[in-house]
Amino acid sequence: MTEAPSRPKAAEPGPQAGGALDPLEPLPLLRRELGTGERGLSDREAARRLAVYGPNEVRRKARTSLGRELVRQLVHPLALLLWAAAAMAFVADIAVLGWAIVAVILLNAGFALLQERQAEQAVETLARYLPTHATVIRNGRQETAEARDLVPGDLIVLDEGDKIPADARLTEGGIEADLSMLTGESAPADRVAGPGLVGAPMIQEPNLVFSGTTCTGGQAQAIVFATGDHTEIGRIAALSQRTHRDPSPLEQQVKKVAWLIAAVAVAMGAVFLVVGVAVGLPLTDSLMFAIGLLVANVPEGLLPTITLALAVGVRVLARQGAVIKRLSAVETLGSTNVICTDKTGTLTRNRMRLQGTWTPSNGTDSGPWTGELMRASALCTTVAREENGQLHGDPTEVALVEGSAAHAAPVDLEARDAGRRAQFRFDPRLRRMSVIQDDGARGLRVIVKGAPEAVLSRLADGTAAAADAADRLARAGMRVLAVAERELPPGSLPPGSREDAEQGLRLLGLVGLYDPPRPEVAAAVRRCHEAGLRVHIVTGDNGATAAAVAGEVGIGVPHLHVVPQSESINDHELDHLLTLPDTEVVFARSSPETKLKVADALRAHGQVVAMTGDGVNDAPALHRAHIGVAMGLSGTDVAREASTMVLTDDNFATIVTAIESGRRVYDNVRKFIVYIFAHAPAEIVPFLVFALSAGTVPLPLTVMQILAIDLGTETLPALALGRERAEPGVMSRPPRPSTQGVISRDMLVRSWGYLGMVSAALVMTAFFYVLWRAGWHPGDATGPGSPLHHAYVTATTATFAGIVTCQVGTAFAARTDHAALRDIGFFTNPLLLAGIAFELVFTAALVYVPPLQGIFGTAALPLDVVALIAVFPVLVWGTDELRRRARRNRLHTSHRLRETHHVAHR
Repeated sequence: MTEAPSRPKAAEPGPQAGGALDPLEPLPLLRRELGTGERGLSDREAARRLAVYGPNEVRRKARTSLGRELVRQLVHPLALLLWAAAAMAFVADIAVLGWAIVAVILLNAGFALLQERQAEQAVETLARYLPTHATVIRNGRQETAEARDLVPGDLIVLDEGDKIPADARLTEGGIEADLSMLTGESAPADRVAGPGLVGAPMIQEPNLVFSGTTCTGGQAQAIVFATGDHTEIGRIAALSQRTHRDPSPLEQQVKKVAWLIAAVAVAMGAVFLVVGVAVGLPLTDSLMFAIGLLVANVPEGLLPTITLALAVGVRVLARQGAVIKRLSAVETLGSTNVICTDKTGTLTRNRMRLQGTWTPSNGTDSGPWTGELMRASALCTTVAREENGQLHGDPTEVALVEGSAAHAAPVDLEARDAGRRAQFRFDPRLRRMSVIQDDGARGLRVIVKGAPEAVLSRLADGTAAAADAADRLARAGMRVLAVAERELPPGSLPPGSREDAEQGLRLLGLVGLYDPPRPEVAAAVRRCHEAGLRVHIVTGDNGATAAAVAGEVGIGVPHLHVVPQSESINDHELDHLLTLPDTEVVFARSSPETKLKVADALRAHGQVVAMTGDGVNDAPALHRAHIGVAMGLSGTDVAREASTMVLTDDNFATIVTAIESGRRVYDNVRKFIVYIFAHAPAEIVPFLVFALSAGTVPLPLTVMQILAIDLGTETLPALALGRERAEPGVMSRPPRPSTQGVISRDMLVRSWGYLGMVSAALVMTAFFYVLWRAGWHPGDATGPGSPLHHAYVTATTATFAGIVTCQVGTAFAARTDHAALRDIGFFTNPLLLAGIAFELVFTAALVYVPPLQGIFGTAALPLDVVALIAVFPVLVWGTDELRRRARRNRLHTSHRLRETHHVAHR
């Protein structure tokens, strides 16, 4: 059972903060403890209590200093590397590129700051639920007061359309309240003055109303027992603020990679600075070499490329019905291995329909639908028809009216209302409602419908068979209603009280209603299981109903465990349950704390959790899960603010589509990391040759040309790799462990060992070819004014252009990790082709346009050199294609050997 929030303890003449008060105790005792009466509080007493309790508003914790948050983002490891790259650009007197890198740093810091503020936005949205004014009785007079000035003990008046300003106990009258923001249930709940229910959760108590909910009908007076942070909505806000978001797996891994790159870059720069001085290079040349090596190691385009690629993933998912609010969440989706989903509206259509009937004469499904039963159930409703012909009202009653019409017993709603002589509306304590209807030739009759046990107790004859039938229908996952009637003698007056009306009844039968699953959910659950994901249901509904839905959509294959009262489960039981092999769980009758507890338990076991929710009460769990999934159609603003992803169609299948997209994005991130890293050896080897030759070989590449590659030519093809379609079988493999790094040993071997070293060998071949063609020998002068200076500039240009053409081959090779390029398709990524065209045009401009030649130290390349570097893409891609073919053959041979071994042992 949900525990009541702590309440103020009473003391004369009013309550004192910090104690406990039970709002369900007898009303005279509650009035005495709250120090109030029928005249309400006096103005002086209200002012005194306001000083004690504070204003009736949801308080936010103090925000972290914006400057402090900004500094934290600016010293992120990858940001530090970018600062180093910017510094190198300024040292090299390339201010334009230096400022461009600074802009990239600030852009990424801005993204991070927006993410930090999301939790506070959820709490601020909660505050918007609270009304600004309330009707209160003070000094014996009814007046309008600021809602923030209400205090415990105030007597408030509630009318249709009012937002309820505080948690309160009804003292007289009754209302219908929209509690969907707290319960997620769309049907209004009846709230009446009277005693509470024994053992019911606080949110279901029929005499309590809660801050932020809405009065949709009726009128009542209520005594305030909790304000501000002590209300249900205040407690949820506190939970939202106490939970925190951990960095996503991608954010953690990028940070580790950044430190690795930083360590390698600094270490190599320092080592070769010492080596350069030791072999006799001038200090200036050694320093330039160290700077070039550092810049070559820093992947200036990595962070913006990841950011933009994730943004592309966000746009793609938005078109598929999933709005992602945090960029890194796209990648987190790819590592999700558990989905905790609501039932109503997510797995189901959130639309009740007639599923089955039982009558005393025909039994269950043994004959035609009974017209008398269906017509009577439709008469005992308050459903109305809107101008467009749609039915409006409680979903259960709408299903009864539609079911009656569909089975040859239609009811004219206007005639129903005209013939109604009395109505005793649904009482949550009695769990039934009744009407006295003038049904034409049949005269006056009482029609009662409600929970089977509530109606069967009012029958004039036996109930055993009906009780057994109700139990069977409930186990089939239906919501069961019993319908009974009593005909009144001709000329008699309608009974004046409910007690007189609802007695001596004759049972017409039982009606089973069902909220059917969405047709696409079963296939989506099957895809989850194929992809190694578990699906748990966390719902406030009845366990039998949720289990029936689970069975219909395939959740719980091969094992389903139902927790009928999930609020009572302890941490030890929860841990055991969530670690059972091949078991999926239905957590029924769950509370906000239950969802939060389940999310925390799964995280403690190393699971990556996606959690759905739509109500305000779901906000803490949505905030705590790795991926909080809010409903866009039925969800509240608070849930949408607290979530990471919003489903615009409220459909479970969209979550699975998003997970597939997340896996694709993660694969594509790895592809463009391979692409970015592959040219590092081609940039570093020229500096090594320069250092190890003690300067007898001039620098084959300039710092300016490195920056042109890192920030110019590589970016668009890398982004295009982020748009690659998913490789076959992406949803047939298990989720990757959250601890698996975005960069693996195989990736480094491939990018540095194969693609990188092949590229380095090719570009050094082009460099030496140009120099030797001009008659250069090791140690010859190549500086400005020397006869070989133009040949040297042309040779460095060949190195630069050779790296770019090697990038083209690397881009095609990186498109697939295992399959052959012909299986993917050469022209299936037009953006990559456009990116390659851009980098070639950009390179040609740097090589042949005179103003750019002066800035980047380039010279026009002769045709034979152009022809040489033109074959580099085919050589780079071809060697990687051969490597992948050999790898596929080894895997195929290994698989056949395992199958042969398995057959031999059988």
